[in-house]
Amino acid sequence: MIHAFKCLDKNFIYDSGSGSLHECDEKTYRYIVSKYCSVRTPAPADTARLNGSPADIDPEAPTPLARADGFSPNPPAGSVPLDGEIESEIEALKKEGLLFAEEVKTQPIKSTEIKALCLHICHDCNLRCRYCFADEGAYHAEREFMSEETAKAAIDFLLKNSGNRRVLEVDFFGGEPLMCLKTIKNVVAYARERGAKAGKKFLFTTTTNALLLDDDAIDFFNREMENVVLSIDGRKEVHDAVRKTVNGKGSFDYVIDNIKKFVSMRGNKSYYVRGTFTAKNLDFSKDVIFLAEQGFDSISLEPVVTDIPDLAIKPEHLNVICAEYENLLKKYLEKYDCGKGFNFFHFNVDLEGGVCLQKKVSACGAGNEYFSVVPNGDIYPCHQFAGESEFLMGNVFDGIKNAQLRKRFASSCLFTREKCSDCFAKFICSGGCAANNYHFEGDIDKPYGVTCEMMKKRIECGMYVTAHKKQKNS
Repeated sequence: MIHAFKCLDKNFIYDSGSGSLHECDEKTYRYIVSKYCSVRTPAPADTARLNGSPADIDPEAPTPLARADGFSPNPPAGSVPLDGEIESEIEALKKEGLLFAEEVKTQPIKSTEIKALCLHICHDCNLRCRYCFADEGAYHAEREFMSEETAKAAIDFLLKNSGNRRVLEVDFFGGEPLMCLKTIKNVVAYARERGAKAGKKFLFTTTTNALLLDDDAIDFFNREMENVVLSIDGRKEVHDAVRKTVNGKGSFDYVIDNIKKFVSMRGNKSYYVRGTFTAKNLDFSKDVIFLAEQGFDSISLEPVVTDIPDLAIKPEHLNVICAEYENLLKKYLEKYDCGKGFNFFHFNVDLEGGVCLQKKVSACGAGNEYFSVVPNGDIYPCHQFAGESEFLMGNVFDGIKNAQLRKRFASSCLFTREKCSDCFAKFICSGGCAANNYHFEGDIDKPYGVTCEMMKKRIECGMYVTAHKKQKNS
């Protein structure tokens, strides 16, 4: 499959079979679209794409072409390719396997060895964020804390069921994990000791709202956490509108200095500042740039997942959102070109796949290789299913009991998500989030359309970034 699209001032052809991205001039772009592509019916998001609609190859359309390589960059000024020259170039690229390349149906990697746990160290929070999918930290149940005994039992469960895996991952989640820092410290020490005896290494991550991020927590995180995710939504007025303290006040002024201090002391270890945008701030490029100008160089900004009417992302917002991703792209490239670049999670696109391709078609592993554990020790497929009785899989003290549910998640992969079969982004996106698919479409294998459109636009922007950086550094 090839995908033709326009982004900002350039035309691109992406070949999903080879992972090749080719920049071309306007005449070549229009020739490819008219002869080999059927322009897909624009979804609402597509109307925001500049200078025309994107197009995908029609897999049923007859074509003499088989395989090929990459287009040359735009021809020299004054040079206008003729149709015959374009066809010759297409044929040359086909022969090199970089255009119209066959998509290899790589087999998913499925294992019964558990690799990671998300430990809900507490179902309570010191913030009351309006859009919180976890019911402001309570997960629609009583507010409670995970005991040290249960947390250690979760570590034992992971070790026992990890098979030959040598690297195991644990994410301390909530609620707000820093409300249970002592427990986290003791569990990390326990895991290090037990892991060493078993010949295994633990990698830890914590997600925090930074309200309790003091010197002690910073020191501990910098010693023990492989990654730290810090929640902040961007500009003060945006953040304070939804991320409020228990007494109803905005939390921006309480957390911004804590996060800045943490980042200044983090050194070269990984972290992300992670925000959420809603229908209230569809100009979210301003929030990303604001965060970058605070000195944060690893940034993620996610669309909200909620059904709250005034905050939810709806299909009618997609025009604006996709245009805003291009606004962000412009600003991102300006920063990069003047030496002030930063890492924006959604513009990181791996086109080649390589050894990661099998992982990509396997989906995230939730419900099979990765599980979420709530304070009483109950096991769920992931944190977004926590507390939903139909997704209860077992308990860390007794193990996995719902074998059928685990089998259902194990069988789910890119190729069971039929809607993805004719999508150019499938080997990059992996078919979307199982939890979002279920909560919005009723089936873990039915991708949520609104998310799909945003994902496609982000991937196109990410491809532009890839091409820009390659040309800049060549």
